[in-house]
Amino acid sequence: MTTKVGIIVGTNRRDAMSLEMAKYYSQRLIEKGVEAVILDLAQLPEDFAFSALYHNKGKNEHYNYYQSELDGVDKCFIIAPEYNGSFPGVLKVFIDGLRYPDSLRDKKVAMVGLSNGVLGNAVGLGHLNDILSYMGANVLGLRVKLGEIAKYFDGEKVSHPLYEKFIDEQIEKLLSF
Repeated sequence: MTTKVGIIVGTNRRDAMSLEMAKYYSQRLIEKGVEAVILDLAQLPEDFAFSALYHNKGKNEHYNYYQSELDGVDKCFIIAPEYNGSFPGVLKVFIDGLRYPDSLRDKKVAMVGLSNGVLGNAVGLGHLNDILSYMGANVLGLRVKLGEIAKYFDGEKVSHPLYEKFIDEQIEKLLSF
């Protein structure tokens, strides 16, 4: 069975380090012969919170593309940068807009936190874990928390050996999960 892995970029900030990290994870997966698809929330329509949710559910073709791509993956990574002690609101709204209750039910999910601070969005990943658990996702216990990200990641290479070890381990664990 072929595994297809989604990588959700959990911010709508243009040119975000989160997108660069998603590309890094994608390259690592491709090197292992795994198909990867990046779902960049920066590419969502700016009005999707109004044009794709609630009474408009299913009516926004651009948002529906994201739903379809997520439906087509076996497992996924969520790259969640730290915003105000948690994760970006756009990620929560994106999750809220997904078809409920089956979009994430039983899907294998791994979380990656990024921050310029030292904690690597540890608190935000806890918040995200609560939401994913409520949605029925199977969340991988190994959360990769990449603190001081600008110091250790130049957009192409991770220079912290411990970060590299945890990323390798997380990828292997999700693929075998």
